Order: sequence, then structure tokens, then C-alpha cells
Amino acid sequence: MRTGLVVCGILLTGAILWAQDVRVVSVDPATAKVGDVVTVNGDGIDKAHVDVLYLTDGKTDIRVEMMEQSAKAIKFKVPESAKAHRWAVMVHTTKDQLIEEPVRVTIE
Repeated sequence: MRTGLVVCGILLTGAILWAQDVRVVSVDPATAKVGDVVTVNGDGIDKAHVDVLYLTDGKTDIRVEMMEQSAKAIKFKVPESAKAHRWAVMVHTTKDQLIEEPVRVTIE
């Protein structure tokens, strides 16, 4: 029983530490319009870690086209399907995890 708990704890700790390697800290600009280019800034957001970027409001997820990507920044164009709203940035990792980041962009 204790061995099982220890193994679960180790696995959970490893998953949390890996997820922390992918982190979004800001967007620039914070307000944009359809067609604008937005830069997502963070750490570990290169192609080796992030393969898809979304805008989400918790109900609707909009996949965005990443135009440029590095370990510190992702540039994307606001798609026509993004209605005027305040959207959260969500990443899909190469480890098949969806992480809704605490960063928002307002689309006018």
C-alpha cells in the first residue's frame, strides 16, 4: 500500500514539474482585432513542447495558426472565427496535455 502511494506521488510530481516547463506569461498586444498578429510570451513554448495553440473561453476553443515559434515566443494571427470577447490562451503540449494558461487577450 505505501509503495503504491509513493509511486503515485513520484509520478504526479514528475507530471507537475514537466507541465511547469511550459509556461505562458503574457501576450502583446493585450487587445487585438481579427487579422492582427499577437505574440504569446513564455518559457518552453517551442515546437519540442507545444504543438497547438488555442484561444478558449472555457466553452469554445479556437485553434490558431502559429506563424512563428521559439522557446520564448509564439506569434499567431487572430482568426476570423474569433468573436469579440476576452479569450484565454491554451496550449496543447507534445505530451498530449491541454493547459489553459492564466493569460488573456481581448479581441475587439
